[in-house]
Amino acid sequence: MNSEEPRSGARKIAHLTVEERAARGKAARNEVPRSSHGRWEPAADRSDPVGLLEEQAASRVPELVPLRYGRMMVSPFTFYRGAALIMAADLAATPRSGLHAQICGDAHLSNFGVFASPERRLMFDINDFDETLPGPWEWDVKRLAASFEIAGRDRGFDPAVRREIVAAGVAEYRARMWQAAGSRNLDVWYAHIDVDQVFKLLKTGASAKQRAKAKTTVAKARTRDSMQAFSKLTAEVDGQRRIVADPPLIVPIEDVAAAHNSERPYDAELRDLIRSYRRTLETDRRVLLEEFEYVHAAQKVVGVGSVGTRAWILLLLGRDNQDPLLLQAKEAQESVLERFVGKSKYTNHGQRVVAGQRLMQAASDIFLGWQRVNGLDGQVRDFYLRQLRDWKGSADVDSMPANTMTLYARLCGATLARAHARSGDRIAIASYLGRNDAFDRAIADFATAYADQNELDYQALVDAVRSGRLQAQTGL
Repeated sequence: MNSEEPRSGARKIAHLTVEERAARGKAARNEVPRSSHGRWEPAADRSDPVGLLEEQAASRVPELVPLRYGRMMVSPFTFYRGAALIMAADLAATPRSGLHAQICGDAHLSNFGVFASPERRLMFDINDFDETLPGPWEWDVKRLAASFEIAGRDRGFDPAVRREIVAAGVAEYRARMWQAAGSRNLDVWYAHIDVDQVFKLLKTGASAKQRAKAKTTVAKARTRDSMQAFSKLTAEVDGQRRIVADPPLIVPIEDVAAAHNSERPYDAELRDLIRSYRRTLETDRRVLLEEFEYVHAAQKVVGVGSVGTRAWILLLLGRDNQDPLLLQAKEAQESVLERFVGKSKYTNHGQRVVAGQRLMQAASDIFLGWQRVNGLDGQVRDFYLRQLRDWKGSADVDSMPANTMTLYARLCGATLARAHARSGDRIAIASYLGRNDAFDRAIADFATAYADQNELDYQALVDAVRSGRLQAQTGL
């Protein structure tokens, strides 16, 4: 039983028939036509996009905020990756089907990738859940679709080609949701996409050269584990293994503590974090973690949208100095969705992230857990933890040809549908989507219009830096 739901207050669960659930979807379609999702116009009182970024910066590491802006300024696509709050505010003003699921909240195409399951199978899934929350499933679809339109512009694809890519991804989402609607509950829960399925998809439309490149990417992913990170990120210092400094991207814990003039032992925060985090793991994983000893940590810059939030690399050693475990502890702040769909039922945002990830992913990292600690600056913060690298890999969007991007859009659409089907009413959602391409066309229209808006917002950031309103650090 969930600790957030005491027995005395447990809600009664309604079990509708298949026909009732399908009727619910059709009724929602009558209230909010599928064509209505194709419209996008900024509201008259639309928030200043730069102002929203400044608002987020207030809770981030001040010296890293210019790096975030610098990364977002590279292109409209990198801007979009960091603009989850801006889009959430915009989506809040768009039509809603009224059907909810656990959603990612930041489902752009770069937040999908491959990683190892606990059974050591390479799987494809969503890999970023910082913003996860129950909400309108179509918000994830719109964010994913717009990301392909924006990436297609970045690659120089013609408008008709971009529309084909976006529509293919949405059509795949719709087809997979219908497949889930006709499946038994346990089959939906056990569904997953492994690398073998990805290669079968590639056989239908990719060239031999493109398939070979995909196999190379997968082979590289299998090398991205704790041992690879250990050899790349650490070195022997005075007989002890330490994480190597590479400021501002990687800063050892002792240097961070010195900057804060902390009177507390500099690694006390991390030791407290690990000690209490263990209790959020399953019993067998807790036993495994206790075989490792914490030896060092460093602050690390991650991603685009997450730059400036606190993130740590934790180095632990097992049976000897060649038995490493590298964990990442990442700060979890309030989801960008909460002001628009309501507060999370979890008071700890690390737990919110972990709960959402476990619900949406087919298989999650064995060391996925959460905790709340007092920081070196005296502030209380929430974190979630997982392995730093465990056979992780991602698609090379920057060089992806149009036919491969179409296949990738289908893969992401299928993955998103599988994730939503686990928690949302898959029968009602499928009924709402319908059998024809009306929803696909509407979302393709939305993606084009919102990509235009994204370019305007990107230019607003560039202008803010040029005017001196914001400071940006580029090249890192």
